[in-house]
Amino acid sequence: MALTLFLPFPFFFFHSFSQFRVQKLFVWKIGLQKWRKLYLERHVELGVRARSVVKFLEACSRSESLEVGDYLKAVDTLIGTMFGFEDVQRFLFNPQMNVLINLVGVHYCLTTLGIPGDNLVEALRIHEISDRRVCVRWWKVGRWYYGFRMRDESHSRWVSLADLATEDDEHVLGVLRRGAVHEVLRVQISVVGRPSKPWSCNSYTEIN
Repeated sequence: MALTLFLPFPFFFFHSFSQFRVQKLFVWKIGLQKWRKLYLERHVELGVRARSVVKFLEACSRSESLEVGDYLKAVDTLIGTMFGFEDVQRFLFNPQMNVLINLVGVHYCLTTLGIPGDNLVEALRIHEISDRRVCVRWWKVGRWYYGFRMRDESHSRWVSLADLATEDDEHVLGVLRRGAVHEVLRVQISVVGRPSKPWSCNSYTEIN
């Protein structure tokens, strides 16, 4: 006669519950590993995109100044990365980077992401770049006076990243957004303290 072993109900329940917990933990670990892999892949991908923007800016601003056409191309390149606010902070708000790179990040946050000025200023402060400044220069077509065109007008402003973020200087931000259009002949952004390339023109131009 075969001997039948009967296990107490509490033991059977505890054993089944333990198996369930082990299986659940195993599934959770697999899910966590997949999530980590996706996160790392995404982080690497964003890093590659950020480097493309940085390399483009470095190539265009070897003399520490940037023409507005290249500046707006960099902004368009950044738009193509589909960065979020945290991505911009992680990859472009580094105080060790050229301030022109920081500036492009600020422009993108304002015009593409629509980040409120106060939030943007706080992020700039946390990353210790809020007081970094750039010099924006632009040249406008000279006015006509009794058949002669007067000297082209030159304007320059020193602004901090925080000023642009809060739009305290909307005129400069507008110049950067529009670029060289209509009466504006040229716009140049320079690192403060660096000489900009000269812009020469005749004092008067006579109408033929």
